[in-house]
Amino acid sequence: MKESDKVIRWIKDYFEANGKGCKAVVGISGGTDSSVVAALLVKALGKENVIGIMMPNGVQHDIDVSLALVKYLDIPHYTINIASSVNAMKEEIEKVTGIDTSDKPIYYTNTPARIRMSVLYGVSALIGGRVANTCNLSEDYVGYSTKFGDAAGDFSPISSFTKTEVRGLGRELGLPKEFVEKIPEDGMSGLSDEEKLGFTYAELDRYIRTGKIDDLAKKEKIERLHKANLHKILPMPRYEKGQ
Repeated sequence: MKESDKVIRWIKDYFEANGKGCKAVVGISGGTDSSVVAALLVKALGKENVIGIMMPNGVQHDIDVSLALVKYLDIPHYTINIASSVNAMKEEIEKVTGIDTSDKPIYYTNTPARIRMSVLYGVSALIGGRVANTCNLSEDYVGYSTKFGDAAGDFSPISSFTKTEVRGLGRELGLPKEFVEKIPEDGMSGLSDEEKLGFTYAELDRYIRTGKIDDLAKKEKIERLHKANLHKILPMPRYEKGQ
């Protein structure tokens, strides 16, 4: 049995146990991960039971790829621009706290991601859905995600697959090359993921699976990022009464 067939079966089992009769809600960014997750959901649940949500923050330069994907999969979809919400939150926070957010790049990276997840859960609440997480193992390993943003969700079909392996799933599913091989980027910085991280996904994926890497400086950076960002994927620490 192909790996993609096993994931499809897992999704079916999840919905049977945790959301029978529910629809899957998935954010469509135009990247490989959301494209592969959406395709897996269509195979598992049927195209009428998968809702794709595109969430540009103002103008999204590659939204044509997202539109092409939902057209290819023939799934119901909505475009919900989050720019007004992002700006309103920024203005209210600055007004109340007096803090200038213009020199706080982490605010501009994380806030849109968290608003997007709020949108997905908002739509899910209205239609009776379950939100798909679209993170992969490579991103999770080095913390390349936003806590309570794209790192959230109700179920996670591809989080045990590296970026390289996710592309393999896409090819198994017969997705066109434009969706499987798209250069990963955050859509905000103007840089690719690999440019921002300082190493390639091929290097990271090889290290995750084999422990081997040729550049020791990159190894140290990967391990530093992994250790610093474990809090994003581990359960929330909690105090146990009487401990």
